[in-house]
Amino acid sequence: MLLLPHVLMLSLLSGGLARVVEDFKSECGQFFANGISPTKFPGPQYKQICQMRNYVDYYATFYDTFNKIPVYSAYKFEGIGHCRRQIDDNYAGPNMASEGSVNIQIHGDRQALNRDYYHSGYDKGHLAPVYQSFSQSCASATFTLTNAAPQVIRFNRGKWRNIENHLAKHLERACYFKPVYIVTGVVPGNYSINNRVNVPSHFWTAYCCLDQNNRCSHSGGVTGTNENYSNITKMNVANLETVLGQLYGLTFTLFH
Repeated sequence: MLLLPHVLMLSLLSGGLARVVEDFKSECGQFFANGISPTKFPGPQYKQICQMRNYVDYYATFYDTFNKIPVYSAYKFEGIGHCRRQIDDNYAGPNMASEGSVNIQIHGDRQALNRDYYHSGYDKGHLAPVYQSFSQSCASATFTLTNAAPQVIRFNRGKWRNIENHLAKHLERACYFKPVYIVTGVVPGNYSINNRVNVPSHFWTAYCCLDQNNRCSHSGGVTGTNENYSNITKMNVANLETVLGQLYGLTFTLFH
């Protein structure tokens, strides 16, 4: 009986469709460089999710149930698959809920709903992006509300999309035959949609190519302000960690 409220709480977040775990490293550490996630914030509002589709883990998300947006999603880059989003909701089991399948009465207290985005002036900005997916199944797995945050339309479809595309092409050349890890996140802002879903002030992404000694032999990062005329800044990982530390208000480590 003591376990039931905890299980129910996790079910409300995921609808039985996402795998909420206690520890990234032991459950889906394969999506992080050397199996270690970036900094995780303390507090019950934050959840560690291994994002599944058809019983296969595709990436990991650190999720903020208070702001109803992810903090970051982490994934392994395995090449450009030229995929598109193609959702089949006719499945059940421990897989993530797609954006069209979230039950309003059950889920709205801990995550965003499709209706939050209607006529809001924002796109669903997916942190694990479809363009960097290697397979169609992986691409479809990115289409979930726990992987999305409100993103200004012009920014999402313009500068940030170009960043995603250019980064994928760069990594295919620069890290050929090397394991590549990417983590993409957002910084909560001062505004929310419908007084529910936080609109991030910044989007950011970082990458790390591991050498034979499991060290980041090639790495980098970028931040973008979430606005029409976004200020895009490219930098090394150390500088990005400093910037994120200032924005989050605590020491932030991306790769170990």
